[in-house]
Amino acid sequence: MSMAKGTNLQVPTTALRVELSRRPGPGVPDADASALLLVEGKVRDDTDFVFYNQPEHSSGAVRHEGKRDAGGQMTDTLLVDLARVEGEVQRVVIAASADGGTFGQVPGLAIRVLDARDGAEVARFDPAATVETAFVLGEFYRRQGAWKFRAVGQGYDSGLEGLATDYGITVDEPQHAAQPPAPAARRDVPVPAAATVLAPPAPPAAVSLSKVTLTKQAPSVSLAKQGGTSGTMRVNLNWKMRKQFSGWGSKLGRSMALHADLDLDLCALYELSDGSKGVVQALGNAFGSLHRPPYIHLDGDDRTGAVDTGENLTVNLDQSQKFRRILIFVTIYEGARSFADLHATVTLQPQHGAPVEFSLDECTVPSTVCALALITNTAGDLVVQREARYLVPDRGVSPQRTIDRAYGWGMNWTPGRK
Repeated sequence: MSMAKGTNLQVPTTALRVELSRRPGPGVPDADASALLLVEGKVRDDTDFVFYNQPEHSSGAVRHEGKRDAGGQMTDTLLVDLARVEGEVQRVVIAASADGGTFGQVPGLAIRVLDARDGAEVARFDPAATVETAFVLGEFYRRQGAWKFRAVGQGYDSGLEGLATDYGITVDEPQHAAQPPAPAARRDVPVPAAATVLAPPAPPAAVSLSKVTLTKQAPSVSLAKQGGTSGTMRVNLNWKMRKQFSGWGSKLGRSMALHADLDLDLCALYELSDGSKGVVQALGNAFGSLHRPPYIHLDGDDRTGAVDTGENLTVNLDQSQKFRRILIFVTIYEGARSFADLHATVTLQPQHGAPVEFSLDECTVPSTVCALALITNTAGDLVVQREARYLVPDRGVSPQRTIDRAYGWGMNWTPGRK
């Protein structure tokens, strides 16, 4: 149902998917979805703000699932389970922010509310935009024991920071060096023996709005500098087949390359500080372990590429001192002959710290294995290097052997199966 600004409708109390969508293109700003859980118009504390750096609310009622390029539409998705919203929360505000421009430069901007069970559209709102850099697009609110959704369309020209501050969020601001004050004349003042010097109370932790996109021009980042020094780091790979249509006969190879049963495998080569080496992958059921060596775990073998599932590796950052290097790579198991027909997105999400993301959309060779990122331990700090390196295996050589040779891992390989 298409909604006009200011209108409302009743929504089911089951889980809902909220999609912020736009058409991507050269020079089009990125757009990020977020949610705020409000009591009397304000957040209770900064944890009531769900966005790319804080992807899940403690109640489980709201979760940021991330971006996906689906058939020429870029979507950023939130899962909102109204049945799990705490009783004192009166409103769940759905917001968006533009990164690298204004919403007037974003074509096809829309918000869709879908039933998470069957994907049926519950509501749609297409806001009119000009110079805004942030939007309150809509809100879920309680009314007489039921939940309703209102199309809001309130714009801000102060970005996500201004919007978040309006709702009571404490935003971390960059620190600038200040000139030291001139030294005062020394005066010796006696201090009573019983005097106790109290340290000033620590200020409350602030929310960091920063995020990191690795490019050819800026290909590496320190996890420590982004705050990712403990907890876990989730590595997500999701993909979308680029649907291309061509004739029959001589184009049969292209038809086979676009087979529906696409299966990509997210994998990791690791070398620990004690010299031990290995691989984490679905092939051979080598899923690893999070709390024992290699401290890397693959959660399963996905064939959908969906952004809320996809392929996921988890790295235990509490054991970062035990890593020497980790190479994250992906292979095409079946369903395509090359990454040239695919659009894949990689996101590294530390539990504490800014997400690191990049796209795989530059393949021009018949590659079936791609090195995604190399993580190295540099003086105790894990540094992520974007590789995006597409390799073409020699005839009879497996993708795993190909990646091993390219990066000098020096492992012995035997045939394996799922």
